[in-house]
Amino acid sequence: MVSSLSDQWCAVALALGYLFGSIPFGLILTRLAGLGDIRDIGSGNIGATNALRTGNRWVAGGTFLGDAGKGIAAIFLARALAPNVAGEWPMMILAAFGAFVGHLFPIWLRFKGGKGISTFIGINLALFWPVGLLFCLTWLLIAALFRYSSLSALVAAALTPVYLAALGHLDLVPFSAVLVALIFFAHRDNIGRLLAGTESRIGSKT
Repeated sequence: MVSSLSDQWCAVALALGYLFGSIPFGLILTRLAGLGDIRDIGSGNIGATNALRTGNRWVAGGTFLGDAGKGIAAIFLARALAPNVAGEWPMMILAAFGAFVGHLFPIWLRFKGGKGISTFIGINLALFWPVGLLFCLTWLLIAALFRYSSLSALVAAALTPVYLAALGHLDLVPFSAVLVALIFFAHRDNIGRLLAGTESRIGSKT
């Protein structure tokens, strides 16, 4: 009976995380700002980097905070539900995974979502904030050197499991590696353009 109840609450955490993750903040904020459909702008992605191509930094910043915040909110909600039910850690991980997958494949947008970086940052900040901070610092360093948002995201993501291991959180390394694999999948077109030398640099409107 206890195991069955735990399984049910883990499923609830996963589902709630997915619903949080599916909220398309980039699409919502660009429309509220009168900028049209973000999917018709720049790369067509609903994330913060493409929101910046609208020329409205407030929309881009709001998109980043919203996408990061939904990962954080899903984890903290799972933590609130966890006591005496399924255990805090499993529910938090499932909620985080649900939020990440929801951002990549939102039900409201026919499963065509963002690339997961902002949500990944939020998840790392909520689970173990030093690694979230290291991700951001790595992103800023690579962006300053090469001016490619996608390259910065890929390098910072790839190093995240390394940071976790170095700081003693080996338990989070497999989970992080799964999310990193999904990030690389979501960036497959960017990787192709980086290799071809045709990727847009930070600040480009196209």
